[in-house]
Amino acid sequence: MRGHANTSRLIVVADSVRALSGDDTVGAAGAASEASTRASPASGRGALLHGLRSVLSGPDLHSFRLLFATRLTGQFADGAFQVALASYVVFSPEKQATAGAVAQAFAALLLPFAVVGPFAGVFLDRWDRRLVIVWANLMRAVLVVGVILCLGFGLGNGPFYVGALAVLSANRFILAGLSAALPHTVPPSQLVTANAVSPTAGTLVATTGGAIGLIMNALVGTGLKSTIGVLATVAALYCAASFVALAIPAGLLGPDEAPGDDMWAAVRSVARGIADAAGHVKQRPSAGRALVAISVSRFCYAAVTIMTLLLFRNYFNNPHDTNKGLAGFALAVGLSGLGFGVSAVITPLVTRRMRLEAWMTLCLLGAAATEIVFGVAFEQTPLLVGAFLLGVVSQGQKICTDTLVQRHVDDEFRGRVFVFYDILYNSSFVVAAAFAAAALPPSGVSYPVLFIVAVCYAGVGVWYWFRSQKRPDAPIPPPGTQPATPTTSAMR
Repeated sequence: MRGHANTSRLIVVADSVRALSGDDTVGAAGAASEASTRASPASGRGALLHGLRSVLSGPDLHSFRLLFATRLTGQFADGAFQVALASYVVFSPEKQATAGAVAQAFAALLLPFAVVGPFAGVFLDRWDRRLVIVWANLMRAVLVVGVILCLGFGLGNGPFYVGALAVLSANRFILAGLSAALPHTVPPSQLVTANAVSPTAGTLVATTGGAIGLIMNALVGTGLKSTIGVLATVAALYCAASFVALAIPAGLLGPDEAPGDDMWAAVRSVARGIADAAGHVKQRPSAGRALVAISVSRFCYAAVTIMTLLLFRNYFNNPHDTNKGLAGFALAVGLSGLGFGVSAVITPLVTRRMRLEAWMTLCLLGAAATEIVFGVAFEQTPLLVGAFLLGVVSQGQKICTDTLVQRHVDDEFRGRVFVFYDILYNSSFVVAAAFAAAALPPSGVSYPVLFIVAVCYAGVGVWYWFRSQKRPDAPIPPPGTQPATPTTSAMR
């Protein structure tokens, strides 16, 4: 079951298992790693459980519970939709899975995070957020019906991907709107708890939706009829989310006061802000080097992910036995996700005894060694061991990167820098998908690609280590003047 759940998160590519990801914050892992060195685990758990009860059952929180129910219903459908998309494109008996088809699916899933996400706030600060959530859910229900018609009438890949991309782009507005609206539904004393509960529960529910979609595929098959059935359920759930949001009192979710500047001027301002963030990172070598390293690492991880998917789909198993291929890939991703969890435990312990830069370098070199030692045989058992180890070192690097960026950028630039980080993080996966489409055969077996990935991991590791030994950053404000937990506004 763990493998199935983590597969749905990989398809979201939410880190990258939120790969991937996800989900709505870049940098939360790094903040958590620092916080874990200061907080008492036992007292932290007790306070969290008390906070959960108070936020979900406390008085005068009816609007929060409606907003929370809207999130859970919509994100459950998100997980099912993403798995249906991936299952049809990659694991459908009627279709031959190629690197190009996989790349198109990943591009459709990730482009909204890189392109739409940074600009969502401009519109959410001007439009009634309750109505945005209501109409965006209804719109994506209609779009899912459009995707069903594309499949049913065999209109080809073009309309299918346009519809899927539109659904996922609408998701970015909804997730951003839910986060922006949340402070209007809870008192200030419970805001931190509500912020902890909502995205975490949403991610878990999305994973559950994906897992149930996978189970349905395993029970009834992964063909066209199965996909259409799942998508019809998804459309109904999006409608349900819209109706739940409609029950929230009008005007409650803000914005309280629309900005005075022109909307398109604000869009241009966001673009300038991202450019300013890139310039600031260039002046903060510690943060800039970490972002370069994780962009290369993300590219490599994505290439390996697509290679692994093709191996289980077309090489390790009979290409016509799609259920077996899906189960094998789910196991690989589940083990990689387990590695993410192990890394979240050991990285704070390791970095108490060595510099973040040293641990990052070891993670990058370890990834290179993992690819050569466990990948070159192109056999299932070594590959599964390698998937676990790659999860450990990939998440270790990400935790260090998040922390370094938090520490080494000025507070006035931090939000824009994390938007820039999110764009790099997701764009690297899209670029890797394009590379895989051109370089990988349908079987997934490619020694040149494996060698390129290993060389990239090792090369950026060596480069990062030597560059981190020089060029100190310019002076920055004392740590006490900077927030401990910067986040993006509703990003993966």
